Amino acid sequence: MALPEAAGPLASAPEHGRRPGDRLGPVALVVAGALSVQFGAAIAVMLMPRTGPLGVVTLRLALAALVLLAVCRPRLRGYGREDWGTVVAFGTAMGAMNILFYQAVDRIPLGAAVTLEVLGPLAMSVVVSRRLVNLVWAGLALGGVFLLSGGGFDRLDPVGALFALAAGAMWAAYIVFSARTGRRFPQADGLALAMAFAALISLPLGVWEAGSKLLVPSTLGLGLAVALMSSVLPYTLELLALRRLPAATFAVLMSLEPAIAATAGFLVLHQALSAADTAAIALVVAASMGAVRTQGAPGGLPRRARTRRRALRTRARRGG
Repeated sequence: MALPEAAGPLASAPEHGRRPGDRLGPVALVVAGALSVQFGAAIAVMLMPRTGPLGVVTLRLALAALVLLAVCRPRLRGYGREDWGTVVAFGTAMGAMNILFYQAVDRIPLGAAVTLEVLGPLAMSVVVSRRLVNLVWAGLALGGVFLLSGGGFDRLDPVGALFALAAGAMWAAYIVFSARTGRRFPQADGLALAMAFAALISLPLGVWEAGSKLLVPSTLGLGLAVALMSSVLPYTLELLALRRLPAATFAVLMSLEPAIAATAGFLVLHQALSAADTAAIALVVAASMGAVRTQGAPGGLPRRARTRRRALRTRARRGG
């Protein structure tokens, strides 16, 4: 949890002082978070027969909130109405995203659910992008995502597919409000508060579906593993990354999720990768690398605006 403090100097460094290696830091955070989520999802699938999808969500969010509140100990005073509104919006998006996603996983395969869900961040990257080349990378990633699906969407449960698409919309909202929360609250305080609010949203649903099954020691142990791997670690890493990455670039990087899920399935579950799967992973990785290589300055300013800003800074330093 000391990582947010380390992020401060880099986040405030002037644009002209950034080195190419500075971009790799937040990218590594996103990739590490994606790896953690996918292995946590495997444990969640094992837990789902015991508690149902809503029970898994409740355990994941409630235990993650307890861990974050204990570690971060966020202060509650000194914030305005807009700050608390951002936390509530962030927590609502987080809770809805998890509820919808696990409802989808309960009806359709995990890979298909992740593939459909990632369309939300990709669509957001197209909408908010201010550079034409970002549309190319988003389109390339989108092609890889559809190729990875194997063209089998017509065989999916339509309700499960709708849940996954809705989860993708909430994922896009999560990205926006996560970035705003990271700017308004120090370290991971805003994340801890938002996680607590998301847990309050899911708690009645989980108790209604699973009841006392949530308190079985072995179930609590698996739930804690899911909370740490699928919520605490990845959400913290993503919060740090969004302080240094434009939202559009982050959204395209989220297209790595289906590729990582397919790779984890091959390594852990011994699920064979077809030639189409390999090609899809290559497309998604290429799109993500291209998005990172061509990302602009934080805030997504066009090149002409960034050049003008540097000229004004130079003139100010010279006294002109």
